[in-house]
Amino acid sequence: MAGSSHGHGHTPAAWTGVIISFIGFCVSGAFMVMAEPVGFWAGMVLILGGAVVGGIMRAMGLGAPKQTHAFPNSAAAATREPAGVEG
Repeated sequence: MAGSSHGHGHTPAAWTGVIISFIGFCVSGAFMVMAEPVGFWAGMVLILGGAVVGGIMRAMGLGAPKQTHAFPNSAAAATREPAGVEG
């Protein structure tokens, strides 16, 4: 993760979704303290809206590309016997 700027969470889709959700969290928390249920639920809608917007942006190609390659040595690791098993 340290060497990649396009890794998990470092995309416009992720940043936008998190920022919108954070604003919704702040709105919801403030209205909870003020005992205003309508404002609380409006903040909750913003939180879900952040997830929706982030998902739409990812679908538009602004998210991290899906990795299609397998992990190296995964086939060899799958065929090894567990430690301590004598055959």
